[in-house]
Amino acid sequence: MWGGETHRVLAVRSVDPLLSLLGSIGLVAARGTGLVVDTGGQLGRGRRSLADLASDGPRLDEVGPGRSGIAVLGSGHLPLVEVERVAGILATRWPGVVVRLCGDGWTGATVPVVPLYPGCLAPEEMGAAVWQRIAGGSQPPGPGPVLPDLRSSLVRRVLGGGHPGRGRWVRAWSRVWEMPWA
Repeated sequence: MWGGETHRVLAVRSVDPLLSLLGSIGLVAARGTGLVVDTGGQLGRGRRSLADLASDGPRLDEVGPGRSGIAVLGSGHLPLVEVERVAGILATRWPGVVVRLCGDGWTGATVPVVPLYPGCLAPEEMGAAVWQRIAGGSQPPGPGPVLPDLRSSLVRRVLGGGHPGRGRWVRAWSRVWEMPWA
């Protein structure tokens, strides 16, 4: 059903801001090493931004990974069309680039991350997405991987700036890189 070309840049969008943040980290962690570009401003504060790279040029350590793991950059005040262009350039050296979307204007491959809330909050039928299981929640109303429940320890670790590890939740993100996102 899925398969084919592996993406180098994927954007993550969710109606739930926490899921968009966690999903961005989980997706790049599934790649092993990669870069998250945050257009929402919650990640990568106090560091150089993607806007700095676009105006000043990247430093050698920003062109590609110097070690394994997750790197994070805020987008600065760069318009999404420029974020898309610069992320594409960085993806030639990074194993994976994930853009956390918090606005409109992105034209590249986008992964919707949808919480499976219960009852009247349950999502209605829709296309492919990554479905986040919620205790007591609904069944996915479309195709795509269903992530295992988020453990509170993983959420605390990621929100504290730590790596999410290689547990079931991160492994479930692995096939997302090969799915045909529009």
